[in-house]
Amino acid sequence: MVDFVASPATRAYAAQKGVDLSALAAETGRTNLAREDVERKLSGAAPVAVNTADPWAVDHGQWGPVRHEPLSKLMQLGAANLSVAQRLIPAVTHHDEAEMDAVEALRAGLRADAAEKGVKLTALAFHVLALAACLKAFPRFNASLTADGTALVLKDYVHIGVAVDTPNGLMVPVIRDADRKGLLAVAAEIADLAARAQARKIRPDEMGGASMSISSLGGIGGSAFTPIVNPPEVAILGITRAQMQPHWNGEAFEPRLTVPLDLSYDHRAINGADAARFLSFYARLIADPRRLLL
Repeated sequence: MVDFVASPATRAYAAQKGVDLSALAAETGRTNLAREDVERKLSGAAPVAVNTADPWAVDHGQWGPVRHEPLSKLMQLGAANLSVAQRLIPAVTHHDEAEMDAVEALRAGLRADAAEKGVKLTALAFHVLALAACLKAFPRFNASLTADGTALVLKDYVHIGVAVDTPNGLMVPVIRDADRKGLLAVAAEIADLAARAQARKIRPDEMGGASMSISSLGGIGGSAFTPIVNPPEVAILGITRAQMQPHWNGEAFEPRLTVPLDLSYDHRAINGADAARFLSFYARLIADPRRLLL
């Protein structure tokens, strides 16, 4: 007798129709039986066997109408890379937050000057500069593991990847030497790369080689997520939408615009204490963005 699981309703229906569920389980290899399995047996249709080697090899049409939508080549490539990363990297995500009031005040004060130069100054430009400064202060984050995992390749350049959501899939163009560029130059480059990514006009030399990447969902929403590390990088910073939160100032609660930060890192190269220090330093830079402009 084959062990199987079936609801009382399925058992009653099978008994009413004279179908031996134990025999059906042995025939199909399915240990979870439903009314649909009994009906397929009664109709004489071929049983749907379980494919343990490939759980995606399923005939979804057996349960109702379906449609196929082909994935773009970019999405297929991204899926393959993310699958490898998730399988091979022992990743941990550290969560923190930063106060954005000073960034927004400074951004408002610079908006007119930026507009005169044809630049839209976004909060993401401040995040790129803050991340660049952190990579200078914490060189183990600006590194990659060697193929055999026995050493770190420490990088003397600071290149920041910026994830861009496009209709054809996720693209991550790179801002080269972000630590050597001013705020408005970074803002202009972000806008240019994002626009050309949407138009599929990014050149191959503008992709790859990032020290670390930023995945920002700030314009969409959410309060936290766990971004997947993009190898050969050893960490990635996730940013979600800033919201007003009550903060205790020692005497009373006051409203502060606060942005959630999510740092995923390869635990083979970075430990939890370093990740906490990294995000704490990052939060201090965002809270006082004048330090980024010096």
